[in-house]
Amino acid sequence: MSASMQGKAAVVTGGGGAIGHAAAQCLAAAGADVMLVDIDAAALAGKRAALAARGVRAETFVADVSKAGDVAAYVARALAVFGRIDAFFNNAGIEGKLGPTYEYDEEEFDRIIAVNLKGVFLGLRHVLPVMLRQGGGAVVNTGSIASERGLAGACAYNASKHGVIGLTRTAASEVGPQGVRVNAVMPGVVDTPLLEAMLRMMFNGDLDAGKRALGRVATLERIGAPAEIGEVATFLLSDASSFVNGAAWAVDGGALSTIRH
Repeated sequence: MSASMQGKAAVVTGGGGAIGHAAAQCLAAAGADVMLVDIDAAALAGKRAALAARGVRAETFVADVSKAGDVAAYVARALAVFGRIDAFFNNAGIEGKLGPTYEYDEEEFDRIIAVNLKGVFLGLRHVLPVMLRQGGGAVVNTGSIASERGLAGACAYNASKHGVIGLTRTAASEVGPQGVRVNAVMPGVVDTPLLEAMLRMMFNGDLDAGKRALGRVATLERIGAPAEIGEVATFLLSDASSFVNGAAWAVDGGALSTIRH
C-alpha cells in the first residue's frame, strides 16, 4: 500500500520550520490538504507561498502551542476549513540554551518544557477528541534521538523529548481501540536552522566543523535532510502504516544503533 493521503486533511505544527515545512510538502504530494501552524507569522507566510506555488491547498494559523487557547483555536480553524482532521504532525519544538544541569536557568527550563512537552500534550488533548468523534485518524509526535540518549548541556531538551515518547505510548494505548493511531519520529542530526543555532553554540561559531562532527554521529556518517523526516512522518500518518501504533521511529542515519561515537 502506498502512503496516499488523497482527500485527507492534515495539520502540521512547527510548520514554519524546516522539518514541518518538509513534512507539509510530503503530505501535500501524497494528496492531503494542509494547515501549517507556527508562532512565526512571517515564516508561515513564506512557507504557504512556497506550497501555493506548487498548487497545494495550504492554510496557515499563527499560534503558540504552549497556550491551550491557541491550540483550541487552531483546531477549530482546521475544522472550519477542512471539516475534519485526519492527520496531525505534532511537531513544534525549540532547542533552548545549552548549559550544565547544575547551573541551568529555571526560566529557560520552563520555556523549553512548555513548548516541547506541554505543547505536544495540548495538541493531543485537543486533536484526539476530534479524531475519536470521526472514528479514526493518525498522529505523529516529534521526539528526537535525545528521547533515548543523554546530551550533555541540554537537560531541558532531553527531558522534554523523553517525555514526548511517554505521551506517545500512553495516548496510543488509550485511543488505539477506537481507530486512532499515535506514533513518534525521533530525528537525528538534521540540517535545519535549529541545528545550526545549536552548532554555533557548541562549536564556537564554526558551523562547517559542527556539521562534520555531528554527521559522524550517524552510521551513515552524514547529516539528514528535513524531507527524510517528512517522508517517514507521512508514511506513519497514512493508511500504509495501519498496523503501527505506539512506536517511536528513529530517523537518524543509524545513530541510535551504536555507541561507537
